[in-house]
Amino acid sequence: MKILVTGGAGFIGSNFIRYLLASDLGYSVVNYDKLTYAGNLANLELVAAHPHYQFVRGDICDASAVERTMAGCEAVVHFAAESHVDRSIYEPGRVIQTNVNGTFVLLEAARKVGISRFVHVSTDEVYGDIPHGQFADEGFPISASSPYSATKASSDLLVRSYVRTYNFPAIITRSSNNYGPFQFPEKFIPLMVTNALRDKALPIYGDGKQQRDWLHVEDNCRGILLVLEKGEIGEIYNIGGSATHENLTICRWLLELTGKPETLLSYVLDRPGHDRRYALNCKKIETKLGWKPRILLKDGLSKTIEWYANNRQWLDDIYAGDYLSYYDKYYNHREASLETVARSGVGSCA
Repeated sequence: MKILVTGGAGFIGSNFIRYLLASDLGYSVVNYDKLTYAGNLANLELVAAHPHYQFVRGDICDASAVERTMAGCEAVVHFAAESHVDRSIYEPGRVIQTNVNGTFVLLEAARKVGISRFVHVSTDEVYGDIPHGQFADEGFPISASSPYSATKASSDLLVRSYVRTYNFPAIITRSSNNYGPFQFPEKFIPLMVTNALRDKALPIYGDGKQQRDWLHVEDNCRGILLVLEKGEIGEIYNIGGSATHENLTICRWLLELTGKPETLLSYVLDRPGHDRRYALNCKKIETKLGWKPRILLKDGLSKTIEWYANNRQWLDDIYAGDYLSYYDKYYNHREASLETVARSGVGSCA
């Protein structure tokens, strides 16, 4: 089967491509990626020369390029997205364009070329705050809190409308917070790991008691492949790690695992609209497809720390870009940045 993977140079996408090609199941992969700040071909050096791998640089909002690249593929796994919540707060227009309009372009192209299976990769953030004692199953109400989660909820609904209206062969996955190798350091765990390794302060939003369910990216890739192969058209599958902990707890574990002192913990202004708790009910994928997470959280964290410690050049190349200027603006000058967002409009309509 020839699969088009959108956003394959990003964190989960690149892990999925490496996992797919290593599975030796006869898949061919076309990686379609715009190579924005978080897209990195260094993530795919191990498979760059693989005979069943092809890279095409392109924008999912470019309809003609998408259709041309998709031609000859049998399936699509759609990862491409602007995925950082903070950036969606500061620049919502770009997130809406990519996540909503880009998904629409892909759906239209897939209809034209006759794609047989389309897996839309979404997030548990579409459910919003989950009350203590509850776990969101696939029928839980959508209640997005950020521009990012709102665009993912919107694209989910768009995909479902195509299934109902056009009998389109789509399936949706919603995973909890992923972590693991090759994750851009703006995200929570790699940010804390890389700061700890450099003896830099670990910026904790608010009181640090926000709870997240953590899933190793390899477990997610395994689940997504199962959904691609065996998932029922039109269905949604939650993929969670069954490891819900407070952010502050995760930070303390990371400091313990890196041998760094808790004096590195630094409390900063909270994110606007910050959800307090995510927690998934994953019985559907467990009972229907036989999937369960295999990597225990502390084991996964140890392996993740080891990967970042052993891949300093990968990090140095990111630091040589605009990451450190982003970090300076939104952490070292966080109060001023958030005040600017609160006092001025950040969107536009042409």
